[in-house]
Amino acid sequence: MATDLHSTDGLTREFEEHRAVLTSVAYRMLGRVVDAEDTVQDAWLRWASADRGDVAEPRAYLVRITTRLALDRLRQAQNRRESYVGPWLPEPLVTESGPAVQDSSERLLSAESVSMAMLVVLESLSPLERAVFVLREAFGYPYAEVARVLERGEPAVRQLGTRARRHVDSGAPRYTVDPQERRDLTERFLSAAGGGDLQALLSLLAPDVSLVGDGGGNAKAPRRIIETADKVGRFIAAVAQQTIGDGEVRLVEFNGATAVVFLVEGRVRQAAQIEVADGLIQRLYLWTNPQKVEPINTQLQRGS
Repeated sequence: MATDLHSTDGLTREFEEHRAVLTSVAYRMLGRVVDAEDTVQDAWLRWASADRGDVAEPRAYLVRITTRLALDRLRQAQNRRESYVGPWLPEPLVTESGPAVQDSSERLLSAESVSMAMLVVLESLSPLERAVFVLREAFGYPYAEVARVLERGEPAVRQLGTRARRHVDSGAPRYTVDPQERRDLTERFLSAAGGGDLQALLSLLAPDVSLVGDGGGNAKAPRRIIETADKVGRFIAAVAQQTIGDGEVRLVEFNGATAVVFLVEGRVRQAAQIEVADGLIQRLYLWTNPQKVEPINTQLQRGS
């Protein structure tokens, strides 16, 4: 039986059918879980008050609203990020693997296009380029539909897509996505760092490894990207034993890949994730900013 879009229950059911996709679009656009959820809530308000005569295809209508709202929010956020203290990393998205998720639309959230490495590259695109890339590359929308969503001519949207694709191809690191290799190397990394074994730690790092820390001026973290195995290894060795010794270490999954959270009195205080290629750690992401870390606690509680 067709959904009655004129009833409150019908409106809610129809919206909830598309919530996972809308959240996925918003998160890829914004790089923050809280902002994505707020954007989807705003989309719900627009949806609930919309003229039903304007809604021929609910999913297309909702994606259009969500994308436009995310664009507005992204433009505002970019101004704030210009004064951000130190590197800005996207907020991790707690995901999970397994058959129950693999077969559902929620698995959209842990596809390659939402990996941390990809999200970092997307941060360098303009808001419009990012919108085109997300809709075209992550969700497979034809350019004609992307043009309707963005209210731009199709030739202009194609140019935006070409520029975005070229930029991503030149900037996206070619890291392996083998989950078991990443998990194994994460465990070895934790063992070496926690044991204070600098030589074992250095043996896991690529010569040109980099460490990106996001403290936002609110917590201790490098204010510049640290590069080379020696500098990264010594930094990790200097802080790891205290960090690991102060509480509990737990392996979780961020953005479809193994990550680590460090808990004190049951709450996440720091988080980290590595990128791997050729059997070595190529990049480390470190989150200490409470504004990025605290939402991880909320996400983990939802999944428990």
